[in-house]
Formats: sequence, structure tokens, C-alpha cells
Amino acid sequence: MTTRRPRAEDFLELVERGRRGRLKLYIGFAAGVGKTFRMLEEAHALKLRGVDVVLGFIETHGRPETEALVAGLELVPRQRSTYRDVTVEEMDLDAVLARRPQVAVVDELAHTNLPVCRNRKRYQDVQELLAAGINVIGAFNVQHLESLNDLVERNTGVTVRETLPDSFLKNADQVVNLDLAVEDLHERLKAGKIYAPDKVPHALERFFTGDNLSTLRELALREVAESLDRATTGKQARAGEDPSQKGAGGAWGRVLVALSSQPPRAATLLRRGSRMAGRLNTDWFVVYVETPGEAPHLIDAEAQRHLLTNIEKAKELGAEVVRLRAKDPVAALLDFGRSHGVGHIIIGRSTQAKWRQRLGLTADARLLREGDGFDIHVVSFEAPHEEKRP
Repeated sequence: MTTRRPRAEDFLELVERGRRGRLKLYIGFAAGVGKTFRMLEEAHALKLRGVDVVLGFIETHGRPETEALVAGLELVPRQRSTYRDVTVEEMDLDAVLARRPQVAVVDELAHTNLPVCRNRKRYQDVQELLAAGINVIGAFNVQHLESLNDLVERNTGVTVRETLPDSFLKNADQVVNLDLAVEDLHERLKAGKIYAPDKVPHALERFFTGDNLSTLRELALREVAESLDRATTGKQARAGEDPSQKGAGGAWGRVLVALSSQPPRAATLLRRGSRMAGRLNTDWFVVYVETPGEAPHLIDAEAQRHLLTNIEKAKELGAEVVRLRAKDPVAALLDFGRSHGVGHIIIGRSTQAKWRQRLGLTADARLLREGDGFDIHVVSFEAPHEEKRP
């Protein structure tokens, strides 16, 4: 996949449309591929064309080439906050809103704000800017996408703590992948252009291994290609074409994730549903069936807390959450799926005894047996033995 160098006028065309702010995202597969550098270059190009552009939050990481590009651009002062005796600088959201530029540049969108901030995550700050009519150019690395969390950990051994929902990427107006050969990124790292020299050996041994970077690079290329497909399908739909004839999910390809009151790995199921819906460019549901034995006054406080947490996570990932009441969860799920254009049902592999599975008494076995017309995806939470990393 070749990446055309972005032109300032491309984004400028979007800026001039509509009242809601437009969002342009730069995606990379690792630190040092040039996301911040490119955003600053574009900010200078927009300024030369008379666009009112400010830097809402930029992280140069002390890189001289990047720091040099900050000069000549208006930088909104950061907000200094103290939490647990530690002073941290965050983006001053209210100051950017009050300044109201045409375009704000915001770095590291998956960042978690201090608890004293209005929003928990920086991408949510950006959503406020967009709602206020401010256009945003932002950046993050592909491993921070929520739906890729399990895949990244399984394939690289790296646990990514800070994530943002795939729906944020899906709503972007432009997405640019900053690609770089793994060998070239290694050279940049060894030359001290990414981290301080004393941190380079550790980085090469851990995150920046050749296998890890190749995996993340492939994910970034695939993610941007899929985002372009989604954008094309959206244009076809607005033009009155039938995208289902061209391989898109269509109404009858919707995705349903079945959620119980206390599933062992609910986050994995939700990420899988978000990922599948994104690839199919379709809507998805998270359905919880409350049986008489799981009425709110009958389940314990911990189960209630887990359920509410999972429901919030589902909404954050862009799902429509539906709560049904029924004696038979399997029948309720299938009835809902048939009436709402669902084509794919995702469930977790049952942990109940093997003899019950053989008799077909578990929910997953019944769905497989009775779910004619649906693709039933049974998610295993463990990778095959030969794929596990040491």
C-alpha cells in the first residue's frame, strides 16, 4: 500500500463544509514514524493559506527536528494540575474552546487525563472540540485501538493500557497512514531520533523487535485500508447505491454480541464485535437477556457492577445496548436477531462441564443447533498452544 503525501488543501476542503468540526487522523504503528512531524508540517501549510490554526497539545518528546517545527505556530498554554502530589500538564480544553480556532492540532489521542479533568480521555476532549465546530488534526498509534487490544497482546506480548474506541476512527473524515520500513525505523531509533541513547537497547529488546514492528505495521496498513473501504461504502449509500451488492455487510449483516450478567472475558467479546462490525461496515448490538433468576434484586452487587461496566464499554465502542427480559435467553436472542437484521452472533465459549456440552444443554450449543440463518461465532479466550508467546 502506498501512502500519498497529504496536501493541506485536501483537509481544507473538508474544513470549509458544514458546521460540525471535521476530523483528520494520522495513524502510525510505533513511536518515531513521524506523526507529530507531519501534523506540524500541515499546520504550517494551513497557516500559509490563511487558516487560523493552533496547537492544542503537541508532544515533541524532545526531538530537535520536531521541536523546530513548533516555532511560528500558536501554542495554547497547557493546564497544569496537581494530583496526588504530582503536577502534570494536560491540554487546556476550555482555553482551546474559548480561543475557537478553525483548526486545532491535538497529539496522543489515547492519553488518559488526570481524574481532575472534565473528560477521562483526550479523544473525548477532541469530541467536544468537534461538537463546537472546531476542526481537529490528531494522531495515535494503531495498537491503541480498543478492538485490537487482545490481538496486539497475543501477537507482541505487549499489554496496551491506553485505548480509544474504534468508533472514533470510524467517524474520522480523513485517515492517513504514516508507513515506514521496519529497518528504517530501527535506524532512526539507533540514531537517537526517537528515544534518548540510554533507552535504545531496552526498546530494541522489548517493544521495538522486528517481529513486533512488522505485526503492528501490518495492522496499521490493514486498518487504514478498511477505513477507506468504509468511507467508500458510505459515499455509495449517500448516492443511493446498494453497498450490499459490493460486499458490504448491509442491513442483514448486522452483528450481535450476547452478554451475560458476569461473563469471564466480556471485554474480549465486545472488542470482537466492534472489530467485526467495523470490517462489515454495519451496525452492531450488545444484547443482555435478564432471566427471572437474574433480576436486579437477585444478583449480587459485584455482578451488577460488572454488568454496568460492560454496558458502558459497549456504548463506548459504538454498540447499541439492548436489555431483554425472558425465561429462555437463547430463544430471545434468536428472535431479536431475526427481527433486527442480524447476520452474525458472537458468544463466548461455555465454561460449563463437558457432559452438558455433549448433551446440548449449554447456550452456545443451543445457538449452534437452533440458529439457522445466522453465522454463530464462538470465541475461545485462549490462543492455541503453539501460538502462545513465552
